Amino acid sequence: MRINVTRSSMPSFEEYCEQIRDLWDSRWLTNNGSKVQALQSQLSDYLHAPQVELFTNGHMALEALLAAMNLKGEVITTPFTFASTTHAIVRKGLTPVFADIRADDYTIDADQVESLITDKTCAILPVHVYGRLCDVKKLDEISRRYNIPVIYDAAHAFGVSKNGVAAAQFGLASMFSFHATKVYHTIEGGAIATGSAELAQKLALERNYGITGPEDVITVGGNAKMNEFQAAMGLCNLRHIAQDIADRKAVHAAYMAQLSGLESVVLPKSQAGVESNYAYFPVVFESREVRDAVCAALLEEGVYARKYFYPLITDFECYRGMPGFDSSRTPVAQRISDGVVTLPMYPGLAEEDIALISSVIRRVVRHG
Repeated sequence: MRINVTRSSMPSFEEYCEQIRDLWDSRWLTNNGSKVQALQSQLSDYLHAPQVELFTNGHMALEALLAAMNLKGEVITTPFTFASTTHAIVRKGLTPVFADIRADDYTIDADQVESLITDKTCAILPVHVYGRLCDVKKLDEISRRYNIPVIYDAAHAFGVSKNGVAAAQFGLASMFSFHATKVYHTIEGGAIATGSAELAQKLALERNYGITGPEDVITVGGNAKMNEFQAAMGLCNLRHIAQDIADRKAVHAAYMAQLSGLESVVLPKSQAGVESNYAYFPVVFESREVRDAVCAALLEEGVYARKYFYPLITDFECYRGMPGFDSSRTPVAQRISDGVVTLPMYPGLAEEDIALISSVIRRVVRHG
């Protein structure tokens, strides 16, 4: 038996085949075909975003966003994230400045963000984590006070809202990842959602070499187009997203029932007013040693949990010794990273599997 940390949601074989059937007639497989256009329109409605630009993956979407904004200088962000966030900043010639995270929801500490602003700060790039949202109200206030744009890494926030406002409506723009492991996916894929038509036009150029016509190339863009097969998967999966999130919520509730009451184990807390997508089930243990013991015991049972996010970005070998990459400056993030593991979470995870995982955790925590 093997229980992976996630399992990709997929439509029926017949549904997907029906969705791609007409591609054999049109032979239009990429470059803004009918599937991409349809998905773009449907996602604009679902995300409540006036403009949605689709990309081959979330990382290229984030790089395109930074390039389209023509940023120069420092970007305040978090070390408690996937490699993509910081890599995009660095690959675009910008300097990441790391703020610590909040101990309750693991999102960026807005108060520390404000303290890090200098005359070199050109943007703030917070990360919504595990289906929880950053302090969007305070970050918006900071943005307006200092006239610095906030752009969100919303890779974990598809379908999430706060007080009825969709995650895509916060900040200047939000990047969503549609990787196969996400709540909603297009096999690989990503998007930028924004209220700015001007920014959307620049993103379209960044995605397709800067081409505006058969003989016109007006800027140095790249190639990050979503293809029709990706979009077809996205169209299928979007039909089932409400049920998928409901199923995830049931798995979340089962874990909470099984694991509540364990001393020195921190379970995910709900956020006031936030409707989560239950993207992950993070558990934080009191030390790295306990966390690693739990992971080892789970692996013996064929359970593949994930230390996510560990290590911190600031501990990556590729950044070692670089100015500003110092995990001691973000002690809360360091502590959470040392203790966190995300448990298997996906629609259809069997109750007996949840019970097995929970029993292993209880055994290790209580008895060592």
